[in-house]
Amino acid sequence: MNVLIIFGVILFFILVNSIKIVNEYERGVIFRLGRLVGVRGPGLFFIIPLIERMVKISLRTLTFDVTPQEVMTRDNVPIKINAVVWFRVMDPAKAVVEVENYQLATMQIAQTTLRGVAGQLELDEILAEREKINQRLQQIIDEQTDPWGIKVSIVEIKEVELPDSMKRAMARQAEVERDRRAKIINAEGEFQAAQKLKEAGKILSEVPIAIQLRYLQTATEIATEKNSTLVFPLPIELFRFFERTKEKKEE
Repeated sequence: MNVLIIFGVILFFILVNSIKIVNEYERGVIFRLGRLVGVRGPGLFFIIPLIERMVKISLRTLTFDVTPQEVMTRDNVPIKINAVVWFRVMDPAKAVVEVENYQLATMQIAQTTLRGVAGQLELDEILAEREKINQRLQQIIDEQTDPWGIKVSIVEIKEVELPDSMKRAMARQAEVERDRRAKIINAEGEFQAAQKLKEAGKILSEVPIAIQLRYLQTATEIATEKNSTLVFPLPIELFRFFERTKEKKEE
């Protein structure tokens, strides 16, 4: 009787250990006596206890932060740069057989790639061309992890930390650049105003009476304000008339 009970308990544990359930987002990599026999799942399936072993692999997209890397750029500026990597397992069998720990290996490759790419670029390129750098990082990391059945979908530079001295220098540079643009805009405005005055002078020289009409218009605008004194310019033609009259009298 005791033998039957012991046998039943052993059979129960064998049966329990032979039943495996894998979720929809997981796969089970099966080894039989140390040899890879295939990938199973999702759902319910059976394995041979003590002979077969299962390694469960998640197929969901994983993310990790690349720790800040101290890098010397091509123009000799020390910076700290970090990034975020999105990846997933495409081939569970390769992820188990080809590399011991695919997550750690992917992280290490991302760190070395980030240092290598950032060290080949100048600071202005890193700050201004992030999209291009992200694509380059994603391509390099994906090519290196592809033999492990890993697909790196996105790599994004998260932060670029600059030395305080470089921040102050860039702030001064931006201020000088804004002053330069302001002076250029002011000079362009003066040039355009001079051109318009030149054109207006040509028009007024063709019709002298137009100058007097302009004087009257200006006087009308001034008169609308509460001024105690109104300066009214005399036309030049009036002085010429007086000069001609004087010459006639002397003759």
